[in-house]
Amino acid sequence: MFYEPRNDDHGLPYNPFKACVVPRPIGWITSLSHDGIVNLAPFSCSNQLGYDPPFVFFSASGLPQEDGEPRRKDSVVNVENTGEFVFNMATYVLREQVNLSSARLAPDVDEMDLCGLTKVPSTLVKPPRVGESPVNMECKYHCTLTLPANSANAVHHVVVGEVIGIHINEEFITDGKVDWVKI
Repeated sequence: MFYEPRNDDHGLPYNPFKACVVPRPIGWITSLSHDGIVNLAPFSCSNQLGYDPPFVFFSASGLPQEDGEPRRKDSVVNVENTGEFVFNMATYVLREQVNLSSARLAPDVDEMDLCGLTKVPSTLVKPPRVGESPVNMECKYHCTLTLPANSANAVHHVVVGEVIGIHINEEFITDGKVDWVKI
């Protein structure tokens, strides 16, 4: 099978692109608004970019608003405004909370409270960590890349952050290694 993504001519009921890069981690991002409201959102386009120093990214699609400008998701706005975020590992055990945190809500809604998750203070950044997550990476904002989308006036905001601190729940370390089977 061959298809051109711009033409969406694959002939399948679902676009296969997302299934072609697996496993695809979900970046579960905590950020803070200027007013100190916690935002928690999952991003299916996320991963690490390098390791010395380590960088991670998450990508948020901005669809056109009524005025034609692409909407910037709360996570993107918060990270650009405050310069910080936490990349929390989303796991199968946390799937219901991950799904619940994906809802489109007003910027003044604290998704961690909505999901009943534990806010754990970070060490080097202000946004809290998800206590139930086995791995949390504290990040300093590096840049945002804006990539075009096929839809008119839509874009992808790719937020890149340098990982400056990593928390690993010791319950998930076996013989000196992170134990993915336990996670």
